[in-house]
Amino acid sequence: MNLANKLTVSRIILAGIILIILLVPWEEFGLNLPTIFVMGKVLVEVKYLVAGFLFVIACVTDYLDGSIARKEKKTSDFGATLDAIADKVLVNGVLIILAYQGFISIIVPIIIVLRDICIDALRALSAKNKVIIKASKLGKIKTVFMMCGVSLMLFYNLPFEVWGIYLAHILIYIATILSVISAIFYFINAKDKIKFD
Repeated sequence: MNLANKLTVSRIILAGIILIILLVPWEEFGLNLPTIFVMGKVLVEVKYLVAGFLFVIACVTDYLDGSIARKEKKTSDFGATLDAIADKVLVNGVLIILAYQGFISIIVPIIIVLRDICIDALRALSAKNKVIIKASKLGKIKTVFMMCGVSLMLFYNLPFEVWGIYLAHILIYIATILSVISAIFYFINAKDKIKFD
């Protein structure tokens, strides 16, 4: 396994750790994780800060694995598939938890997950027709907005929360809108290349 794929696997492992940190009811196991006041105003649960730190590291590996694979000319279908799985486990998993815990609207993960299902189905159909559908620039921009927004959300939108600027929400909702637009472009670009019958 090359370095790029190892980084991708590490992202999947990090995603699993993040989900465990956020989901496990630590109090029931006698582990009372501390809460602290940040900037004297915002009450923060430490588990979100830890998850946020790990999420940022995972996002960095997302950038690095692609860069390394292209630089070393070791891109592969396996690596691309593994990368897509890692991204979905990381981002979609955290979005679902944030929605469940009331940080964001449930509409966000519903749209993102449905979009991913549709794009995956389109890619499967394109592979059957021997057509390659590459990730669009708009899709990559969406990913950047989403990862920045989720990172900020895990850090309680600090320092912007203190100033009443809901930047984390804004970035996540922009990313959600971009995900829908990019999905539409995927289908527009594919409709003349793929047989849908």
